[in-house]
Amino acid sequence: MIIPSIDIRGGRAVQLIGGREQKLDGGDPLAVAEAFGRVGEIAVVDLDAALGTGDNRDVIVELCRRHRCRVGGGIRSVEAALRWLDDGADRIVLGTAATVEVLSQLPKDRVIAALDAEDGEVVVEGWRTRTGATVADRMADLAGLVCGFLVTFVEREGRLGGTAMDRVAALVEAAGDARLTIAGGVTTAEEVAALDRAGADAQVGMALYTGRLSLADAFAAPLISDRPDGLWPTVVVDERGLALGLCWSDRESLTAALERGRGVYHSRKRGLWEKGATSGATQELLRVDADCDRDALRFVVRQADPGFCHLETRSCWGPDGGLGRLERTLQRRKAEAPAGSFSARLFADPALLAAKLAEEAGELAEARTADDVAWEAADLMYFTLAAATAAGVSLARIEAELDRRARAVRRRDGSQKEGA
Repeated sequence: MIIPSIDIRGGRAVQLIGGREQKLDGGDPLAVAEAFGRVGEIAVVDLDAALGTGDNRDVIVELCRRHRCRVGGGIRSVEAALRWLDDGADRIVLGTAATVEVLSQLPKDRVIAALDAEDGEVVVEGWRTRTGATVADRMADLAGLVCGFLVTFVEREGRLGGTAMDRVAALVEAAGDARLTIAGGVTTAEEVAALDRAGADAQVGMALYTGRLSLADAFAAPLISDRPDGLWPTVVVDERGLALGLCWSDRESLTAALERGRGVYHSRKRGLWEKGATSGATQELLRVDADCDRDALRFVVRQADPGFCHLETRSCWGPDGGLGRLERTLQRRKAEAPAGSFSARLFADPALLAAKLAEEAGELAEARTADDVAWEAADLMYFTLAAATAAGVSLARIEAELDRRARAVRRRDGSQKEGA
């Protein structure tokens, strides 16, 4: 599959030729990531850190909060690696520091070794120092210590001349169980598809920035269909993974969805169809995922009221429940609660809300039976979501923060906070 790349220098998304000559300025990395993040994981490279001329930590931390990112560039110690994992990077990419000593102290499933090769020879320290080793040699040295290898053909990087497809099969075999990602010269959808068939991902920068390769074509390249009409079944889910309905996609609708950032599908009756364009029940497209067989899609969307179904329910299987329904109820009450009602008072009086939170937390702490715990936990969740709604914080954002914390490697010892 496609791994869009955001190389950052001086706080800007840039693209270099051969790792040295800057070819273009792509602008604000956060804006670039908003589009790239719609197709999944993003590769983020801190060029300043890699070259020892500074760093772009603040913007990359923000990228990790918003998107799934594999982060590389200048990570040359165990402490630096752990800090990025604690800061929310899905995975980290180590080049110069990809040694047995360092990698043995890191979680294998979160680490990718970057093997940058110039004319077949591995180079390190921002591509400035030759090592005398081949890529296959380094893979053998690091076998069992990483979940993936990123191989960059430096002499092809940024030149839009195609990648070294003749080397890929041998590198996939040398990588063994580790997933291989190829960078350097990938320019066409056909190359992305061929790499996927060979068992490798394509990390692409210059071709996307210059428009030589569209994001939709790159994402769709590995997709297949056994249907005579070539359509892909598309499961539509909300930010929390709740299934809203089943649609169909084709190349035209997928392109429109990714370009517009909206829920756009193929209707077998109407052709290209943007959900909510006439009803107002619009969808903001957050991400598209391909399934393991590359023959079905999942659209992750932010669904506007009254919901996905033409019957004006949240999903095509009727209304939902639980915390998602409670969140939307509280959002409506914040906007529409009659003056003097408890809901209106709750949102207008921070002291009252704080008192209810403290009260319900205390009652949950004292609950002993299963029934009492369930009752008091429900009370506390109600007021917790009320506090979040008052601050404009969504349940999806809270869950994203929990996921970010779950990616951290180092944990607090759980001691009571001072003064508590």
